[in-house]
Amino acid sequence: MTTLNWTSEPAAIDRFGAAVARRLSDGIDDLPHDITERLRAARARAVANRQVSNVSPTMVAGNISVSGGEAVLHHDDDEDSIWSRIGAFLPLLALVIGLVAIVVIQDEVRVRELAELDAELLTDELPPSAYVDPGFTQFIRSNQQN
Repeated sequence: MTTLNWTSEPAAIDRFGAAVARRLSDGIDDLPHDITERLRAARARAVANRQVSNVSPTMVAGNISVSGGEAVLHHDDDEDSIWSRIGAFLPLLALVIGLVAIVVIQDEVRVRELAELDAELLTDELPPSAYVDPGFTQFIRSNQQN
């Protein structure tokens, strides 16, 4: 099978269309007449509706070029400085610090909750059967809210 490189060059697009048309036309001899006529009419409509764009690349700004509805950002290696590299890694650093802070805060909250539960258990006078009751934790939490 032939692999075609897709580019925005009109000649390449035309070659690709011709290759697809050849592939679709391979089995046309085996089709009934009414189907071939409908295909011919559809092909004529498609060719009539074909849009040809003759947009040449233009420079909009120093590092941006626009071609055929596509904007491309170019990077010059000459302008690399330590500040641009640091600026590129700052969002990643902020994300990592934020995630670590979230984990630490969640761990502290969980430890505080467990410490409060242990303090309730040690200071409360309950029969030993209350500690094995499945609803005991819920009972402690509802008492803390009240």
